[in-house]
Amino acid sequence: MVTRPEPGLSETMEAVKAAGWCPYASPALEITSYAVASLRRPPAALLLTSGQAIAAARDAFSADMPVYAVGDRTAARAKNAGFTTVFSAGGDATALAALVVSHLGPTKGTLLLLSGAGQGMGLVSQLRQAGFAVVRRVAYRAYPVRRIAPEVQQALVEGLVRYTLFFSAESAKSWISALPTTLKAQATQTTALVMSDAAAEVAKKAGWQTTRVAPHPNAADLLGLLGTPGQGEA
Repeated sequence: MVTRPEPGLSETMEAVKAAGWCPYASPALEITSYAVASLRRPPAALLLTSGQAIAAARDAFSADMPVYAVGDRTAARAKNAGFTTVFSAGGDATALAALVVSHLGPTKGTLLLLSGAGQGMGLVSQLRQAGFAVVRRVAYRAYPVRRIAPEVQQALVEGLVRYTLFFSAESAKSWISALPTTLKAQATQTTALVMSDAAAEVAKKAGWQTTRVAPHPNAADLLGLLGTPGQGEA
């Protein structure tokens, strides 16, 4: 069960298929993108903590604007969108802050963080404490889904789902909230594969008995937990 929303859903579905599994798409969030207001002066660099912000970045800035992305997938999407100078932190917001500090000095200019509504404040705080001027703009808003698709519910009823993939604590909360109470037992019998300890806690509180956390907070490591069909649990 893949609960990731687009733009990552399609590529994750393909990766799961390539590993030999039959994936069910059940995005936990619905995304609305927003246009980003420009700054008086061009920023020294863009900071992206999610691929969801790339559409806004592409529409507002030239391809030669330096981009610092939280992970490899977001960096790859930025390159595919046309940005030519892209750096990946290969991890989480803390890794992104460390990458920016190692590459740039506070005197280089203002950094512009494009993030989701209610997100990114921790990164802003870390960089400001390091002496950087940071402006945050909301590039998208994530809304919880209201219902789980009938075909997904049927797959749970029939016991066809072995793993449920949660890519964030927010998406885990959303998907679990949309899950009919009559299917809670079936869902919590699956193994929750999660990106972070925070997502694992959400799953455990909802009743999941088995959760496995990716060794690093990126999609590749999360998918690596799947193994191949027929392979024993590690």
